Amino acid sequence: MSIPDNNPVLNIAVFALFVAITLYVVYRVSTRNSSTSDYYAAGSAFTGRQNGIALSGDFLSAASFLGIAGAIAIHGYDGFLYSIGFLVAWMVDLLLIAELLRNTGRFTMGDVLSFRMKQRPVRAAAATSTLVISFFYMLAQMAGAGGLVALLLDIHGGIGQALVIGVVGVVMVLYVLVGGMKGTTWVQIIKATILLLTGALITVFLFGKFGFSFSNLLSAAADNSPLGDELLEPGGSYGKSEVTKLDFVSLALALVLGAAALPHVLMRFYTVPNSREARRSVVWATACMTIFYLCTLVIGFGAAALVGPEAIKNAPGGENSAAPLLALNIGGTLLLGIVSAVAFATILAVVAGLTITASASFAHDVYANIFKRGKAEPAAEVRVARLTAVAVGAFAIVGGILANGQNIAFLVALAFAVAASANLSTLLYSLFWKRFNTTGTLWGIYGGLIASLVLVFFSPVMSGSADSIISSVDFHWFPLKNPGLVSIPFSFLCGFVGTFVGRSKADPVKHAEMEVRSLTGIGS
Repeated sequence: MSIPDNNPVLNIAVFALFVAITLYVVYRVSTRNSSTSDYYAAGSAFTGRQNGIALSGDFLSAASFLGIAGAIAIHGYDGFLYSIGFLVAWMVDLLLIAELLRNTGRFTMGDVLSFRMKQRPVRAAAATSTLVISFFYMLAQMAGAGGLVALLLDIHGGIGQALVIGVVGVVMVLYVLVGGMKGTTWVQIIKATILLLTGALITVFLFGKFGFSFSNLLSAAADNSPLGDELLEPGGSYGKSEVTKLDFVSLALALVLGAAALPHVLMRFYTVPNSREARRSVVWATACMTIFYLCTLVIGFGAAALVGPEAIKNAPGGENSAAPLLALNIGGTLLLGIVSAVAFATILAVVAGLTITASASFAHDVYANIFKRGKAEPAAEVRVARLTAVAVGAFAIVGGILANGQNIAFLVALAFAVAASANLSTLLYSLFWKRFNTTGTLWGIYGGLIASLVLVFFSPVMSGSADSIISSVDFHWFPLKNPGLVSIPFSFLCGFVGTFVGRSKADPVKHAEMEVRSLTGIGS
């Protein structure tokens, strides 16, 4: 199915204009990226408001803009549960993580986890976890790029979509190589602002079409959906059986706990000068995302009412095409071009943030502190980070091609589950449990990481159903699509048991230092 009256030239022109402007901004703000502090944390020079808007830009990914709108259009109420989970998740960051993390570390999550542990094994574990989670998250963004391009440029062949995913990957690497964290942050701020304005504009247009009545909009959506009134009720996607109910609980757990453990979100707390600004960042991010997710609710039901679930499913990109198709319906090819450019910008900016996080983790934790034992030259460390960014970009392109066509909100939920399983238990134990030791840290990270990956591999995500990644075979034995319900508690259990099994004792002096530093900021 192709889009009538679609104008690929206009779509490409709008997107190219955004790329040109943002690359210029990145170049202008990144004149001094020689030190590790500049490259990794933008010299901690951003205010809480700026960083909060950038945080929302990091978090409002293709899953938020394309995946959630599509999920609401097709599944109704149950699709909106993604928005609720993403939003509530920030309370964990605000109350438990942001301030303490900012005070304790310098650049990466590995700084916090290794503060009172054995440096080399813990940093290696933290870097492994960061790279795996970043890769999962990148898959979702690059898959979104492929689906969007198929819709906009009417490219149905796999080779054509693969080429465009490659172009997106190359531009994303350019952002990171040229701009470092400072340039990437400004891209996030620009992108978040445009995304919020675009979402609000479409929402106002939709309300105007339905007499500024949300009830009229919901009624039209229900009338145009095969689910009927069930579109507006819980259970359309997750209430059909006991397994789907458990899947919902697992999804909710992963969404709420995953945000507090995402490496690219945690790293952004180091771009502000102190813990007070870190807390302000979370407040601003939450406010921006509240506005946006309310808009996605209207956009999703608006797509169901005006475009229809069948047209969305049959379009190139499937569920992910709901927002662009709606834009075409209410604003013609110009609005479609703008929305598409915003979606592309979303993908580019989020993947750039993930890339700099992954490259920083490898360069800072592995190269500087494991290979060089903390004695690496800053210029050499930044050079390794840039080389790693190129390698990560190549992996993201290949992964995006393989994951093309999957629902991106769902892929992001898997990344959240892996993050909550591998990182959250060890972060909380490190910050709050005096007895926690190196063995517990390693057991918690690797136990949660391995459990989540194994359960995903042997779940219906990989095989056994029509929408599986490998649909032609069936080797699944784990019934849930999201592993969080099992892997997150298992990670906490591994960290707890490992602490008592391990021979290494906790250092009470380092714990006292960490406690004072995390609560007061002295020495940070």
